[in-house]
Amino acid sequence: MRAVTALLTFLKKPLGIALSSIAVLLLAVGLYWFQPWKLWVDETVNDAVPTAAPAKADGGRAMPSVLATGELISHEHATKGSVRIIQLADGKRTLRLEGLDTSNGPDLRVLVTDAPVKKGTAGWRVFDDGKHVSLGKLKGNKGDQNYDLPADIDLATYTSVSIWCDRFDVSFGAAELKRAA
Repeated sequence: MRAVTALLTFLKKPLGIALSSIAVLLLAVGLYWFQPWKLWVDETVNDAVPTAAPAKADGGRAMPSVLATGELISHEHATKGSVRIIQLADGKRTLRLEGLDTSNGPDLRVLVTDAPVKKGTAGWRVFDDGKHVSLGKLKGNKGDQNYDLPADIDLATYTSVSIWCDRFDVSFGAAELKRAA
């Protein structure tokens, strides 16, 4: 009980107030920066496969063509799922994540890059070193998602996809894109 009384007395003094204020500020900054609650919050997205094609003569819709595929491997966080780049009948291209399952985190992005996909820690930090294009924030850490590709992306140059944590410059997972036959 004496320790509690001494602590309360100290906290009422100017030095105690200053140190308490600094501790609260550091805690707030740390919580904002790391966002630890996201480890327990999942965001599931279920985008449908895009179809921008006009109806065919038989009344059906033209299926998009697959330009490239890949399987996600884990890096900083356990990550699985597949990647497809599809081209619609109108020429638009979409990167599609299917069955994505990774951790949630602060400032996650979908990057298309020219970096080779490497297993283990050697592959964690390479995806923003060379050419890369951000397709925007990751919509959710689980499910099926579509991201529009810019018309000028050359798939011969951009050969991988990363679920990238921009805040900590680390890949949660990545996939090498293999051209469809």
